[in-house]
Amino acid sequence: MKKVIFLILFAVILSQGSSLFAQQNTGISHESEYYFHNFAIETIYTSRMGFLVLYRNSSNKLCRTHIPHEWFQTIGGKGEIVYLGTGPEWPSMVVYYKNGEFSHVRLRLRRNMAHESWGVVPLNINIDERFKDIEEVKIDY
Repeated sequence: MKKVIFLILFAVILSQGSSLFAQQNTGISHESEYYFHNFAIETIYTSRMGFLVLYRNSSNKLCRTHIPHEWFQTIGGKGEIVYLGTGPEWPSMVVYYKNGEFSHVRLRLRRNMAHESWGVVPLNINIDERFKDIEEVKIDY
């Protein structure tokens, strides 16, 4: 009985190993050309021209970046907003890169702007100049 179980186990391992070997030799790569960085949003401020995002980098330093509203106006643009549910998940910013170059940004935000993560830039402060000619999100890692 032990020999039968051993032979079945050996056959299964051998078949799995040969299929793995066959996949490795096909030349097909399953690695994506995309990679991303995820940042917790401390506060996201709205203004006439876009979003001012305060986030924490990998060394827990408070940093900021500017994202124009125009990035979110077309499907497949440089920006996407995903609204979170009512659970405990905190808003975040995910910056995607394709082949080492900026591709797009995804903001995961609370729909309710009364949430503590939302803020509004006061009208007497003009930050419009900071949103001009932005081609990619400037990130401090």
